[in-house]
Amino acid sequence: MTVVDVFDPTEGKRERSKAANRQAILTAARRVFADLGYDATTVRDIIRGTDLASGTFYNYFKSKEEVFEALQDDSAHRFRGLLQEQCARARTFEEFVRRTLDAYFRFLADEKASGRILQRPDAPFTHRVDTPEMKAIFREVRSEIERTLGRGIAPGVDPDYLAAASIGIAREVGDRMMLRQAEDVEYASTFCANLILGGVRARG
Repeated sequence: MTVVDVFDPTEGKRERSKAANRQAILTAARRVFADLGYDATTVRDIIRGTDLASGTFYNYFKSKEEVFEALQDDSAHRFRGLLQEQCARARTFEEFVRRTLDAYFRFLADEKASGRILQRPDAPFTHRVDTPEMKAIFREVRSEIERTLGRGIAPGVDPDYLAAASIGIAREVGDRMMLRQAEDVEYASTFCANLILGGVRARG
């Protein structure tokens, strides 16, 4: 007896519908978070931005916090690819610092230009650092710093302190950059790189 797989066309359609519904929620949430700010946004506001019933929302997310985390992880996932590319191309510690910072600030500017930034024009850039993808990025930055230090192409510094300082400086300067009408990516990148590299050289 030959077993024949039975193709169910409705299964594929259901999966596409589920993906479309989830994307509709994320698209609406991104717009509402940017318009109202994270704190003022409610689940009802997000649902109003879609053509979905309120019950459908809860099939995908339990709260606005979960929606926000999904949006943050989406951005972090896209940036992670850029980070890996720049890390692979760097041949010296200085090049590693400059390339990764430039990639970060250009990514922020592109996110804003494409409307993917969760920010009101008069409010600080809103983001979380405790989502799975963000944690993975921090681990990756730290491991790249350790790898670079291990190759002996940078002064001996504590990798934990260096990773924390580099990430903290980049985040804070990035926040300020995003509040400006015109983002000077090159200046922000160079400023941070010189600050970090100057500190490393002083320690060495």
